[in-house]
Amino acid sequence: MARRNVALMGMHLESNSFAPVTQEEDFRRLCYMSGDDILEDIALDHPKLPLEISAFCAEMTKQDVDWTPVPIVVTAAEPGGPVEEDFFQRTKTEMERLLRAAKPLDGVFCSLHGAMTTTENDDPDGELLEMVRQVVGNAVPILTTLDLHANISERMVEMTDILIAYRTNPHVDQEARAEEAAELMIEIWNGMKPERAFIRLPLVAPSVTLLTAEGPYADLINRGQERKTNAIANVSVVAGFVYSNTPMNGIATIVTGRNDLAAAQSLALEIADLGWQERERFKKVLTPLDDAVLLAKANGEDLSRPAMIFADVADNPGGGGRGNTTWLLRAFVEADVEGCLFGVFNDPALARAAYEAGQSSRFDAIFNSETESEFSIRFEASAEVLGLHNGKCVGTRGIWAGRSLDVGPTALLKVGGVKLVVISNRKQCADPVFFEMFGLDVASARSVVVKSRGHFRAGFARYFDDAHTIEVDAPGLTSPVLGNFQFNRLPRPIYPLDQEATWVGPSW
Repeated sequence: MARRNVALMGMHLESNSFAPVTQEEDFRRLCYMSGDDILEDIALDHPKLPLEISAFCAEMTKQDVDWTPVPIVVTAAEPGGPVEEDFFQRTKTEMERLLRAAKPLDGVFCSLHGAMTTTENDDPDGELLEMVRQVVGNAVPILTTLDLHANISERMVEMTDILIAYRTNPHVDQEARAEEAAELMIEIWNGMKPERAFIRLPLVAPSVTLLTAEGPYADLINRGQERKTNAIANVSVVAGFVYSNTPMNGIATIVTGRNDLAAAQSLALEIADLGWQERERFKKVLTPLDDAVLLAKANGEDLSRPAMIFADVADNPGGGGRGNTTWLLRAFVEADVEGCLFGVFNDPALARAAYEAGQSSRFDAIFNSETESEFSIRFEASAEVLGLHNGKCVGTRGIWAGRSLDVGPTALLKVGGVKLVVISNRKQCADPVFFEMFGLDVASARSVVVKSRGHFRAGFARYFDDAHTIEVDAPGLTSPVLGNFQFNRLPRPIYPLDQEATWVGPSW
């Protein structure tokens, strides 16, 4: 096989249409690299790039392929509102310039989230892939990895050879999916022709029903893998991200056959049929806030009770939440809950105030003094500064294991019986490292509160099983109660918002 030149590129953003606009600085803060900077980061022990990039490169080398990585642009931001259109267009233009300069290319590996929107565009991921196809031509394979919360457009399917979505939620298989992409690219070079079947259901699911250890979504993913044969190259069952509020929303199945369209269509239809038949299972009743307070209060008073973890799922920074709603914090403090670790609260102004007060001091903490909004309500309480940290750390477990993290100036405050970690750069609490950086022992806590929807499960699995994991119903930008939102771009009717929604199958 002749030496192959493969472009490396990507853009990660999960867009919540109800959240503030994502700006260029949000990408620059988390990850924006081009050219040799990408290769230098890949070589680090704890890179900042999305894991798919380094994993793809490692697998290509492991496969003993004579290849050259051609770095283009890789950028990512924390989940937030639609990206500002001008920044997206400038990024796309820079990617196009570097792609054209790198020709001839033998392949493109593109790492996307897949649920990005801009201030003017429902389908920038599709637009980006269309640009790549126009530059490299139809003969060059384009393989793309996606988050399983991607919203799949017809254009995304048409412009790529294979779309490969994560199969785990919490997401711990990015490395495996990138390795799969490398293996399939080599297959295409050796003559395999991908044949794709795509079905999107009129079904949007609350994010808390989309775990993959068990449940209705797990059943769909498992069905695809169980029925996979040698005729099938890849099965991706993509849940979507309802808060993106786009016409492409809906659980989607993409099956790629090896030179066999009929086999791909048959399996895609089987999975979609199962999803529609089981649609009522994509419902979830959350624990009312008052009940959660009673449980935490009892845990602090009775040491014989098992500890519990409480997920503030409606304020998940991993879905665009701002990480600074105060409903749970206020309720726990006012109820005199003891033995509680609470993380992480995103409030740069409060972190600054803690630094100004100094270690071991007490001060009047004002939450959301500079960020008050509909959900981010002000709250005032006396606080003691137990610790200060620069916020730089390396993930220990779950989705960020081994990755470099930076949550900015960080403070550990004691507010009543709650030990609260306050950060300056928004991040969901999916890893115990945010407590451990202050020497806190999660195993000794009576209650733990995390601002996270589901990724915390992988990070905290050694401490809490499902029976002692409580998903709390409170207001927020990522509330699983879909009726709380004014969706105006979803394809209607769509279940469960429209109970009368129907599905008659694809038009093959």
